[in-house]
Amino acid sequence: MNVKMLLSLAAVAAMLNATAGVVGDVLKPYVENGQLPGAISIIYNNGAEEIDCVGYADTRTKRPISLDDPFMQCSQTKGFCGVTIAKLVEEGKIGLDDPVSKYLPEFKTLWVDGGVKDDVKTLVKAKTALTVRMVLNHTGGFPFEICAKQGNIKGGGWSGGAPLRQTAAIAAACPLLFEPGTKVQYSNTGIDIGAAVTEVITGKPWERVLLPLGMKDSGFWPSDAQLAHQIEMYDCQKDKPATYRRENAMQQRPYNGRHVFASAGAGLWTTAADQVKFYKMLMNLGVGENGVRILKEETVKSILAVSTRPKGKTADGKDFGGYSLGLSAPVTDGDDQWFGHGGAWGTYCTVNWHRKQLKLWAVQLCGGPRPWDGAREKAADAFFNAKIDNSGVDAYTGRVK
Repeated sequence: MNVKMLLSLAAVAAMLNATAGVVGDVLKPYVENGQLPGAISIIYNNGAEEIDCVGYADTRTKRPISLDDPFMQCSQTKGFCGVTIAKLVEEGKIGLDDPVSKYLPEFKTLWVDGGVKDDVKTLVKAKTALTVRMVLNHTGGFPFEICAKQGNIKGGGWSGGAPLRQTAAIAAACPLLFEPGTKVQYSNTGIDIGAAVTEVITGKPWERVLLPLGMKDSGFWPSDAQLAHQIEMYDCQKDKPATYRRENAMQQRPYNGRHVFASAGAGLWTTAADQVKFYKMLMNLGVGENGVRILKEETVKSILAVSTRPKGKTADGKDFGGYSLGLSAPVTDGDDQWFGHGGAWGTYCTVNWHRKQLKLWAVQLCGGPRPWDGAREKAADAFFNAKIDNSGVDAYTGRVK
């Protein structure tokens, strides 16, 4: 049997296994009334896959949304940094409990905000060494963004700011919010510090994940040709059509301008077709759909699919919760547990490696409400609970000699 025949059989198998449009059907009314401009949903269940592209990438021109339309995935970028770190751990080039100062000397001495005493702001020398693990799981003590970005709308934020090494240097010079490892503060800055470490070690950290997986349309500087068919941004409106938004304060045009620097915390542009390649690699315990192994099985199971945070309580008394290396992950593993990440404009992808399941959602929306979410989740649940019948595929493939 030749390669073309094998590929065609795979395509037939996918079509026979797919449950058509369960998510798309519940989304269409919201597209028709304008509340939902456009969306991409991919759900995968152990070989059965449904892909729904509903509505528009641009409602003004009625341009249909597609898997190849680029969009800013925001905080989902964090997972790419986590996977790069995991690769370096495998290769013995880095340890998760190594002090960050081993790679970035400016982090050797850190200061913690000690509060105000007698009208004087005080600083206390950090007692605990900041580790690579801490910056990747949001327990390092850093603010969401460095002081050079906060409040600086034009030229600041995710698609602006400064090079990774400069970002790290500024972060090291600013007081930490708390003693490293003792609290949780969601932070783009911490992830950027992790990326600066990988940059020092490898020179080109992103290529170690994007290129092997064939993610040719993903990067920090989309081309003009790509941006010509990007998924446009919209503000959700209650009981009326969403309104077009030219840009967000944290993401300014031109998106590939000279003010744009790579940010591991939130800065990668991608497409749904590319993004699903990354998450299927995680679902398949380190192997991409193209057969390329990115990580060892045990690496995914041990440091990506489960939390790397210490046990502890947040300021309001809640448990630290689960988070691994740039990925939201459960505190303990199990066959009902998922891991992945979301992004600010409503994107997310999460996978369950035990059940070989995946849920991807791509939109570019600001604010709320989002009345379709409940129906969408219910439709996805029905898909995952449906019994997969492979008899049609077996009957077809059995006749091929």
